[in-house]
Amino acid sequence: MNRQQLFEQIQKKKSFLCVGLDTDIQKLPKHLLDEEDPMFSFNQEIIDATAEFSVAYKPNLAFYESLGSNGIISLEKTVQYIKSNYPDIFIIADAKRGDIGNTSNLYARAFFENQDFDAVTVAPYMGEDSVKPFMTYDGKWVILLALTSNKGAFDFQFLKDEETGNQLFESVLKTSQNWGTVENLMYVVGATKAEKLKEIREIVPEHFLLVPGVGAQGGSLQEVAKNGMNSQCGLLVNSSRGIIYASNGNDFSEKAGVAAKEVQQEMAKLLSEANLL
Repeated sequence: MNRQQLFEQIQKKKSFLCVGLDTDIQKLPKHLLDEEDPMFSFNQEIIDATAEFSVAYKPNLAFYESLGSNGIISLEKTVQYIKSNYPDIFIIADAKRGDIGNTSNLYARAFFENQDFDAVTVAPYMGEDSVKPFMTYDGKWVILLALTSNKGAFDFQFLKDEETGNQLFESVLKTSQNWGTVENLMYVVGATKAEKLKEIREIVPEHFLLVPGVGAQGGSLQEVAKNGMNSQCGLLVNSSRGIIYASNGNDFSEKAGVAAKEVQQEMAKLLSEANLL
């Protein structure tokens, strides 16, 4: 999926919602535990209930890898289900990979050839040769960690280079633009750092941003849109727990759909106010 196609989906659905499929086997409704594949059954119902309000899904691989081969099977079935039933939805592997070039080649092959994700989150710490292998696939995206929403972000991401005056996250943004383009490179910017979005937009005005931290983590959707939206929206705002765990009863998928619709309606208003519809 290219940038224009993604923007068209945002306009069509009046939404820039990404639903995080952080599917925790310990949090599933009890009635699903008797299913042959409880994680996939949960995901399938969540997807069916939220697909009309969402432009992207983001499985976090830790939740699947923690279950060994069974979890990987659930993940692969989930990706295949989205591709088969909702082919216009963007699928992100939240994997946070980053290794030397030949290893990154294999990670890229795993996510883009074998599992057919549209994008993968990548850590920038090891530099260009650890990121470029993911950019050799047409229509696929790298989503580079820039400024994250967790408390530990302050350990390193705001460190300042005395020579350039750049904070580390600013160096990541500036340097990495030489590695890719607005057609294959996005950035992770946490919603809990929404006040930094204006500064970030000065550095990367046209790139898409994946913004986690809205909802359960306390980030403000209005602040994210105010400071981060560009001429093609340029935002994928992720919500995980606030949608997929809106209920842990038999009505879990219905409640997830209601929660997703509420976010979508707010996004539709923000898009309209920005004259993007």
